[in-house]
Amino acid sequence: RSLIAVIRETALPDACSDADLPESIGYTRTMFASSTPLWLVVPGAVLAGFCAGVLSALLGIGGAVVTTPMVRLLGGTPLEAVGSTVPAIIPGAISGAWRYSREGLVHWRTAITLGLSGSVMAVVGALTSDAVNGRLLMVMTAIVMLWAGASVVWRIRRPPVVDSAKEVTSGETVRWTTGLLVGALGAVAGFVAGLLGVGGGIVLVPMLSGPLRLPMRQAVASSLVAVAVFQVPALVTHMWLGHVNWAIALPLTLGVVPGAQVGAKL
Repeated sequence: RSLIAVIRETALPDACSDADLPESIGYTRTMFASSTPLWLVVPGAVLAGFCAGVLSALLGIGGAVVTTPMVRLLGGTPLEAVGSTVPAIIPGAISGAWRYSREGLVHWRTAITLGLSGSVMAVVGALTSDAVNGRLLMVMTAIVMLWAGASVVWRIRRPPVVDSAKEVTSGETVRWTTGLLVGALGAVAGFVAGLLGVGGGIVLVPMLSGPLRLPMRQAVASSLVAVAVFQVPALVTHMWLGHVNWAIALPLTLGVVPGAQVGAKL
């Protein structure tokens, strides 16, 4: 028998079954519940984490496009598919943001404003996920993924903006990237991130590189900093609610960091 099966049997009281434990309570089924053998879970999750890191650092669209379906494929519940992706998001965002910051590509005022405004709403989103039907969460995640794909296609076809630090700090851009507009954008991104377990860049990058006219690499770099900030309270909340399946989340995290380094170089 797999190690996960043993943990599953010992983690639950004998009188309880999966059916007795609704997914919306804090102790969701089990911390490590999965019918998939551990020898498949670990390499599958590491590979998914690596691909997620590459996508996050390269395009800023969030690795949940890869990790959420993978968690479900590896036997996680819908709420685990939301919560188990969050631990992998943070090191990937930090790793990518650090590399971009060394190149001077982070617009710090925008990034910090986004991160702080998104932190409160990330907690609200995570708490909301506990009250939403799991299947509805997966449908909403699929819609967000379609949005991410469409935004990537739009950015590819859109005329490029000059990618220079000088342009980002120009007067007009700074005026547009301060105040209530950026705060509202961070709040929306934080809520979506907490609710669906996505990075938040899936919302931030299209807006930063579109209406706010930040160059693409600047938009990705700044969004990674913001994501690293507001995913911390989101992770704490999902852990408190019991949404994180660590048997899947840990190998996902192991794959994300090298993937983010590769994506930032591309």
